[in-house]
Amino acid sequence: MSALFSPLVLRGLSLKNRIIISPMCQYSADNGRATDWHMIHLGHLALSGAGMLILEATAVEPDGRITPADLGLWDDATEQALVPVLAAIRRYSDIPVVVQLAHAGRKASSRVPWEGGAQIAPDQPGGWRTHAPSAIAFHDGDAAPIALDDAGLARIKAAFVMAAKRAARLGLDGIEVHGAHGYLLHEFLSPISNRRTDAYGGSLENRLRFPLEVFEAVRAAFPADKPVGFRVSASDWVDGGWDIEQTVVLARELKVRGVDWIDASSGGLAAQQKIPLTPGYQVPFAEAIKATGVTTFAVGLITEPRQAEDIVANGQADCVALARAILYDPRWPWHAAAELGGHADAPPQYWRCQPRGLKDLFANAPKA
Repeated sequence: MSALFSPLVLRGLSLKNRIIISPMCQYSADNGRATDWHMIHLGHLALSGAGMLILEATAVEPDGRITPADLGLWDDATEQALVPVLAAIRRYSDIPVVVQLAHAGRKASSRVPWEGGAQIAPDQPGGWRTHAPSAIAFHDGDAAPIALDDAGLARIKAAFVMAAKRAARLGLDGIEVHGAHGYLLHEFLSPISNRRTDAYGGSLENRLRFPLEVFEAVRAAFPADKPVGFRVSASDWVDGGWDIEQTVVLARELKVRGVDWIDASSGGLAAQQKIPLTPGYQVPFAEAIKATGVTTFAVGLITEPRQAEDIVANGQADCVALARAILYDPRWPWHAAAELGGHADAPPQYWRCQPRGLKDLFANAPKA
């Protein structure tokens, strides 16, 4: 039996296989509200046969958006905009749908990638002052963020809680707290971006404090039978920055607090990062985190079915999470099932597409 196509239980949620669709920003929202693009984009990914679909980084407050076009979940309008999208998915697919809750911190107020991704200055149309642990800009020449005071920390924590409650009302199956890629929670973790001298800066224990408080608050606000995970950047890829040893400490602390998975990515915190891009280059991070006993997702240049199968079968990670690979090939799980001897779900409208000799490819189709 294929390890990649074996089931997995996350708290009260059952996954049919170990293929996760990573959260992928679409920069296509209208003042935080989901649009027809999300209906199309998420709708066709929901038919992929993957084990779980994670919605893109979803801002918990307007100032937490990466760009003005980011998806949000901070008020009734942003909540209601997701209702028809999720209803359409539920009508045609039973794929579990999870939301990644995020705050962009000092990397907020940026242009969309196809417009260069540079910061939009606070005094320019569409721009705003960003917030961060310390008043240190991401790029030289960017407007420095406002260092969060106690009231700011309380506001952001409350925003995560309210977004978690909205996610519960929407019937979402889980939450992933975004603590990676140089965004706010990662900025607290890394000594490169966190120069605070209070209880939230300095020592590793202090730098962990706010991300752990946010996780605890989200976990408490979301139904106890539904899972909550955490995405990390396991390394800044910069000397003197956040690294895998500190990430393992974070993983242990999250485990104590009931985390259901850790999604192991890396980078995004510092412009001077040096990342050795090779197939599966982040898998060793997942393997180190998995050694703590936490369910772990491996991500990053995992493109081939056999490669994904080996990662799970060899115990390096519990799941593989795909982003660019599944955008390029939204039927990746079908093709992986065909290659590995597994079975994937497909809508009945597509059952007739099964190639000759693979009549049992679709697990939910009548057997030949």
